[in-house]
Amino acid sequence: MNEQNAYNFKLKNQDGKEVSLKDYAGKWLVLYFYPKDNTPGCTNEACDFTDGLADFQNLGCHVIGISADSVESHKKFIDKYNLKIELLSDPDRCMIKSYGAWGEKVMYGKKTEGVIRSTFLISPEGKIIEKWLGVKVREKKSSGEIKHADIVKQKLFELIRQ
Repeated sequence: MNEQNAYNFKLKNQDGKEVSLKDYAGKWLVLYFYPKDNTPGCTNEACDFTDGLADFQNLGCHVIGISADSVESHKKFIDKYNLKIELLSDPDRCMIKSYGAWGEKVMYGKKTEGVIRSTFLISPEGKIIEKWLGVKVREKKSSGEIKHADIVKQKLFELIRQ
């Protein structure tokens, strides 16, 4: 993949604290975009990243989820599922659109516009090293269920090990 600079942002987290890309300078960062708090796929994804958070942290990586939901919605979502990841609120969808995580998609056979579930792996130098667009949170394979969070973690491990 051609590396490109990560898009800067300044958004509020679940506690109302302003967070920006520069806060993570010198660190690995996973940014994942999801449609809506408290929906089945989004809940599974947040829980999967929370379950693997210690592994990400051991690799020197932070994990942040972003949606257009409010700060208050994020706080309730975190409390309800005991999430350990940080969630950012992008109510104007500026960051979501900057990262290309907004567009036409098909839901229940109907075309609609909305958040395209996407994940970006950002290097300590602020470069997008890997991106996954149109993410499936969990996929059934003959070898068992594959979690997207585990795929991201494996890619990070391979990059750090190089």
